[in-house]
Amino acid sequence: MAPAMRNVSLRGSIAARFAIGYGLLLAVAVAVVSLVFYQGTVGVFERAIDTQVTAIAGRMAQVSRNGGPQALRHEIDVQLNDSIDSDIEIVGLLDDRGRVLAGNLPSWRGELPSGELVVVTIERDGAPVSARLVALRLDDGTRLLVGRDLREVDAIRTVIERALLASAVVSVLLAFAGALVFRRSLEARIGGIRRTAARIAAGDLSSRIALQGDDEFARLGADINQMLDRIESLMEGVRHVSNSIAHDLRTPLGRVRNRLDRALQAAADPQALVGDARLAIEDIDGLISLFDKLLQIAAAEAGMRTRTFEDLDLGEIARDMTELYEATAEEQGVTLRFLGDEAVRIRGDRHLLANALASLIDNAIKYARAGLNVDVGVRHEAGAGGQDHVSWVSGRRVTGGGIVSVRGVGSCRRRHASQG
Repeated sequence: MAPAMRNVSLRGSIAARFAIGYGLLLAVAVAVVSLVFYQGTVGVFERAIDTQVTAIAGRMAQVSRNGGPQALRHEIDVQLNDSIDSDIEIVGLLDDRGRVLAGNLPSWRGELPSGELVVVTIERDGAPVSARLVALRLDDGTRLLVGRDLREVDAIRTVIERALLASAVVSVLLAFAGALVFRRSLEARIGGIRRTAARIAAGDLSSRIALQGDDEFARLGADINQMLDRIESLMEGVRHVSNSIAHDLRTPLGRVRNRLDRALQAAADPQALVGDARLAIEDIDGLISLFDKLLQIAAAEAGMRTRTFEDLDLGEIARDMTELYEATAEEQGVTLRFLGDEAVRIRGDRHLLANALASLIDNAIKYARAGLNVDVGVRHEAGAGGQDHVSWVSGRRVTGGGIVSVRGVGSCRRRHASQG
């Protein structure tokens, strides 16, 4: 069993699937957080640049409409020399051939963007750099280019991307390490339950799951232990019934055999054969009745007859049984008396309790000799397992200074009301 428990594939292991799912979920969470952080940093810078570029371009276009080319060129000079972001500002006034008329844009090659913010590569200080630009066509046919050098933003973006990548790698590694620990912990808890189940399957019904903490597994283990207690109790009941059957059937079966054997020996006498057959039938009827009682007791022990349970007074039942057997006791020369008036309340099956007490009284009368007193009474004794003991059934006679006594005790569980 143990090797089979260890040879569990990842596909067939719910613990492994939980661990992998946990790792993937955490990886996705890290990716989402990184994206939000990236948009909250680099995205903010880019949106701020777009806002500034759009505002400056709109203002210069308004200056061009109001004051003409000269006013625009003056505004470009003021913008580039106001010592505010002068190193990253890009402004250029181009004619329809792409020649730079004013501004700090060294040159322009290719098609000009039209009215939209775009990222292009231009040459500044002898090196290609990326820039965020917008181009506006003015009334006189010239083009106004306004933008920002993105070298600082690119540097910040690179630092942030590297930091996010490193944190993502570390987070994923930690996630899968935690998932592995989670898997081992889960397999250890489940493994304890499976090992207990294996021992029980091997026949050790006393094995129980070790409980740890008060989590879901502990509550599941407690439920399983309670179920195992019930199963063990039922198995004990089965063994008890089996022992009772073996004990109680030995004598009546032997009696039936003897009667049948005698009937065979007296086969020449029809009257004797009929008599023995009738006695054998009576004995068989007694066996059937005994089987019925044993099945009733087993059902009560298993808790299947609880619907017939009611609040009872054992003293009343004992008094009724004493009156019922008084005539039988007199025939045997035995005095049967009921003593005591203590009320012993119990919840159980009246029929089973009466049968149990009747069996005790019958045995006491059967094995007592003439002249004995058989006293019947009930009293409550708090014993192990929460039992109420029906006691006593005893007889005494003084014979030459000695005392001969016959005693029987019947116990009825408060829950199941079965003969002990």
